[in-house]
Amino acid sequence: MLHERRLACNTRWRKLGCFKQALLALVHLRKNETFSQLGAGLGVSQVTAWRYVDEALGVLAGWAPGLHEALTGLGEGAHVIVDGTLIPIDRIGADEPYYSMKHRKHGVNVQVIARSDGTPRWFSRATPGRTHDLTAARAHGIVQACLTRQILVLADRAYQGAGATFRTLYYHHREQREHYQQFNRDHARLRALGERAFARLKSWRLLRRARCFTRRISTIVQAVHTLLTCSYSG
Repeated sequence: MLHERRLACNTRWRKLGCFKQALLALVHLRKNETFSQLGAGLGVSQVTAWRYVDEALGVLAGWAPGLHEALTGLGEGAHVIVDGTLIPIDRIGADEPYYSMKHRKHGVNVQVIARSDGTPRWFSRATPGRTHDLTAARAHGIVQACLTRQILVLADRAYQGAGATFRTLYYHHREQREHYQQFNRDHARLRALGERAFARLKSWRLLRRARCFTRRISTIVQAVHTLLTCSYSG
């Protein structure tokens, strides 16, 4: 993909070849090292390392599936798991929109649609950390897309009121009848597999605590999703 990018840009010469540029981006994602450290490792400047990594991430992000593509091809009777997570960021106290009262830290909200086995099919763009999960799901079009296709969705209580295709836990389940309690147990067991999607996402150290501009996190998440998709297909 990087080679095709260079041909499209008519780039005749660069200090690093495509292999080393790809290696630079992978090390950045895996180890969360600074650009000065990355540049020193391959003999390029900090600015060049940033430019190479930024280009590689943009190329990868361009191959990430869209929402409608992710919901296409689901088998009859299949269900998906929708959930949200907070990616911590380095922000100061004045950045109120990025402070999550639930997690007591600054971060960005990312939504995921995962298959029943926990394999991620789609990650949303990053929104400020204080964004409620249901608000984010509606803003990204998840609720409407699942409703239009009549796709059964398992979600936690944060998505109460999302729509007819969303199934959430019953409140006060210990005071409910036995079949409601059994529903909650089965629901929790099936939905727990969705945590695998976030575990795979955050296995890339850069997303455990992002130190970049918040607008770049969406690109990083999409790039990681492309790499995860390649590893599944391989």
